[in-house]
Amino acid sequence: MTVDQLIVLGILLATVAMFLWGRWRHDMVAMGALLACVLAGLIRPGEAFAGFGHPAVVTVACVLILSHSLQVSGVVDVLTRRLLPSGAGPTLTIAALTGIAALLSGFMNNVGALALLMPVAIQIARKQELPAGQVLMPLAFGSILGGMTTMVGTPPNLIVSGFRADVGPSSFSMFDFTPVGGVVALTGVIFVALVGWRLVPRREQADVGGFETSAYLTEVRITSKSRVRGQTLRDVEQELEEADAQVIGLIRNEVRLHAPHPNRKVLRGDILLIEAEPEALGALLSNLGLKLEEAVEKEENQDDEKGEPGSADGDPANDEENNNEAEKVTADEVVVMEMAVLPGSALSQRSATDVQLRSRFGVNLLAVSRQGTRSIARLRRMQLKEGDVLLLQGPPESLREFSSNFGCVPLAEREVRIPDKRKAVMASMIMVMAVAGAAFGLLPAAVAFAAGVLAVMVTRVVSPRAVYDAVDWPVIVLLAALIPVAGAMEVTGAADLLAAVLLETLAQGNTVAALALVLVVTMFLSDMMNNAATAAVMCPIAISTAGQLGVSSDPYLMAVAVGASCAFLTPIGHQNNTLILGPGGFRFGDYWRLGLPLEVLVVAVAVPMLLWVWPL
Repeated sequence: MTVDQLIVLGILLATVAMFLWGRWRHDMVAMGALLACVLAGLIRPGEAFAGFGHPAVVTVACVLILSHSLQVSGVVDVLTRRLLPSGAGPTLTIAALTGIAALLSGFMNNVGALALLMPVAIQIARKQELPAGQVLMPLAFGSILGGMTTMVGTPPNLIVSGFRADVGPSSFSMFDFTPVGGVVALTGVIFVALVGWRLVPRREQADVGGFETSAYLTEVRITSKSRVRGQTLRDVEQELEEADAQVIGLIRNEVRLHAPHPNRKVLRGDILLIEAEPEALGALLSNLGLKLEEAVEKEENQDDEKGEPGSADGDPANDEENNNEAEKVTADEVVVMEMAVLPGSALSQRSATDVQLRSRFGVNLLAVSRQGTRSIARLRRMQLKEGDVLLLQGPPESLREFSSNFGCVPLAEREVRIPDKRKAVMASMIMVMAVAGAAFGLLPAAVAFAAGVLAVMVTRVVSPRAVYDAVDWPVIVLLAALIPVAGAMEVTGAADLLAAVLLETLAQGNTVAALALVLVVTMFLSDMMNNAATAAVMCPIAISTAGQLGVSSDPYLMAVAVGASCAFLTPIGHQNNTLILGPGGFRFGDYWRLGLPLEVLVVAVAVPMLLWVWPL
């Protein structure tokens, strides 16, 4: 063993130990490993940061942005609403939800897919009278399984594809992962849906310390395109029951009906005062074709060229100025945020009209949450009180200015996604074209997805300002730092040394045993540390193992891809497992009850599929 091999193995061992310790963030540990290799002379200083330009790193960043475009445009909300069965039992419902998560994760970031579907899962658990964890864990595992089905489904696949380009004629293509990954994912989803969810411990939901509010009071307008126009209030309320919302009033021609008769028909121009949770608001508006009253009034004011009265703030003299200001801020550059009215706030006993919320700040009041009481006033004229929680929409700068001036404290930015048909179609088309360009070899994957990112920016599906917020920068730094470290393992021969130890002591020269061993070791490491880091560490070992056995490296690299995507034993192995820890009320040792049989099933299915699809 040479000195360079000893040094790089020592750095690798220390890096893995730091990953397992978890005291420092993964990107910090990876950057430390990179700098240690540079200082030890294993990597030339001029090549230290070459990983930031690696195609795999660029592709990961671009896929995260395109994934964000599918999220904000409402594509996922539409798919979920149309594909989830209504009135089905827990087995069929969990199967459908887990399958949707797996399907989405093949083409978007699996953490994003889980985050989108978590509110749906919790609502399903409530309706099925199940602990939230029994729906959340199958959902998280389904989204992890789905990531292994395409090249862009998860960062480890992109890393594996990059290593293949270094030793083979080219990198793996978009759907090279599908034959093995698809069968494994399908088998896993079926197991989780039929048997697995019953293995999840029944835990009460933990208190995650979030700010809980009652349902919001929100005004919505019946438009000519509303699906409920002409229906009775009884019919409308039946539609709203699915979203746990209810009608508490009707406004017609500025007259408030506090308890309208259930047989009264709703007409175009009517305003319904509904009580709803913010998480369900976007789907409710889209499904019924309703519009927030604030949005309707804003459109009417912008179209009013004569400056006639009708501003929500009661200040028609400022209409032209307001419209010019509105043109400066596009819909992509606004956020929806919760703010609490503090004691002593200047808002107390004043309304949105009184403070000229829209004309002065360019901010819309979408809804008000007031614990235990309901106001009979119109939303814009409602006198606000200390302790009210306001749902506000506007540019971040305007919201900050408003909160500072009026003594409000921002609580959280709310994802009230009201699907935009134009943006949803555009986001879907751009993603399909980027995937097709990479799949058919028209463009390298990094170039195809970079073109897709430019397209979503130009079409304003994602605003240029929000693009960089969509990138998970710690993952990007982690990948860019570990790629040169993995190269140092190959150059020094350390990877060959580790492969020889595995072959001689455990596999004993058997190619199939070596393949299974690479898969199992990768799965074990992925359970304990970041899956991208696991792939970067294991790829050189897999290539060296295949080289020493004199067989193709493709099945061994694919084994790494599958193993890195199967972290089911701990809450720290994958971000999705961590996300459900609190909402599911789980303990550290709860994951293996479903995770262990699932990992055994993955090995049993993946090894023969690897040998069949990628012969040695």
